[in-house]
Amino acid sequence: MTIDEKYFPGFTQKWIETEPGIVINTLIGGSGNEAVLLVHGHPETHLMWRFLTPELAKHYTVVITDLRGYGDSSKPEGLPDHSNYSKRALADDQVKVMKALGFERFHVAGHDRGARVLHRMIIDHPEKIKSCTLMDIIATYDMYKETNEEFATKYWHWFFYIQGKGFPETALSADPERFINYNLNLKIGPAARANFPPDVLAEYTRCFSDIRTVHGICEDYRASATIDMQLDEPDRKKKIETPLLLLWGQNGVVGKLWNVMEKWEPLASHIEGTGIPQCGHFVPEEQPELVLKRMLLFLAKHSA
Repeated sequence: MTIDEKYFPGFTQKWIETEPGIVINTLIGGSGNEAVLLVHGHPETHLMWRFLTPELAKHYTVVITDLRGYGDSSKPEGLPDHSNYSKRALADDQVKVMKALGFERFHVAGHDRGARVLHRMIIDHPEKIKSCTLMDIIATYDMYKETNEEFATKYWHWFFYIQGKGFPETALSADPERFINYNLNLKIGPAARANFPPDVLAEYTRCFSDIRTVHGICEDYRASATIDMQLDEPDRKKKIETPLLLLWGQNGVVGKLWNVMEKWEPLASHIEGTGIPQCGHFVPEEQPELVLKRMLLFLAKHSA
C-alpha cells in the first residue's frame, strides 16, 4: 500500500500538464458539483491534508495537489528573474488543473506557501473562486516589510533560501531528514507532535531529498522576495472581494506577532476568522477537528 492509498483511500491520482514541461501531481476524490482545492505549504506536500479530506469528501469533490517545485510535481530550473516560481505562475498551474478536471468555479483553501499562492489567485482570477480559506499567513508584502528579530529567528528560512543560487540548495541537501525534523519541530505546537507519525515525516523527507525539490523551494522564496513583491504592491490598492476565512495558530509566530484580522481588513472586503487554540503553525495537521468545523460552515455559506 502506498502512502497515498493509506491516507487518501478512494482518491484517484492524475498527472495534469499545465504548460509544456510542467506536470502537476493531483489527487481527486469525493463527489458533487461543488469542488474544493487544497494547496499545501512548506516543507510539505499534499499529504498535509490527510486529516481533512475524509470529511470534506463526504460533501464536496476534493482536489489536492503538489505545487510546482514540491512533492512529485515538476521542478523546472528557476529563471533569472524567478518568474516561473512566482505566485502568479503557481496560481495559474492550479487554475489550469481545476479547468482540466472540469471546474470553472470552485472553493480554495491553502496553508503557508499554498495560502500565498491563493492570495495571488484571488487577485488574478476572482471570477473563478467561490470562497478562500487562508491558514496562518498575513500578506507576504507585510511580513517582509515588518520583519523583526523574533520573526527573522523563527522564519530564518525566508532569508536563507533567497541567497545566491546554489548555496542554500547545497547546504539544505546535506541532511534532509534532520532538516525536516528541525523545521517542523520548530513550529509545531507541543500538543500535536503525535499527529506527525514516522511514515509522514519519511514522505516529507523523501521529497526533500531530491535536490530539484530544494531548488524549487528556494526559487519559490526567491520569487516572494523579488517579483512577487513587485506584483503585489500595486494590487494592495484594490480590495479583494472573494469571501475569506482566516485561520491561524494562537501559539504560532504569525498569531503572536500580528493581529491577523486587522492586517487583512485593508486588503479584503469580506473576512471572518479566528485563532485556533493550542496550535502552532501547522494548523490543519495540529487541530484538524477545529479547522474542519470552521471550514464546513464557511463552505456551506458560500456554496450554490
